[in-house]
Amino acid sequence: MSEDNTLWLLALGPAGAAALYWAIYRFYRNTDKSHAFERETKVDAKPVTGSDVKIGDVEGVRNKRISGDNVRAYRNRVKRVR
Repeated sequence: MSEDNTLWLLALGPAGAAALYWAIYRFYRNTDKSHAFERETKVDAKPVTGSDVKIGDVEGVRNKRISGDNVRAYRNRVKRVR
């Protein structure tokens, strides 16, 4: 092998690694598909509505669980979508 071919082969390794890194970076970061959220997305702020009405007190609670909970009946909680 001549010395020119050896240098070309040695230069090909780092250049290929840099190209692979750049391709993976662009694929996962989507740098060519991003947009300026603050400029391109308009959100209209409105005043907060609601009320602060007290509906009751809970005092002296000793039960560790809420009556009627369905924590252990997971088949009743999760329904299959058809």
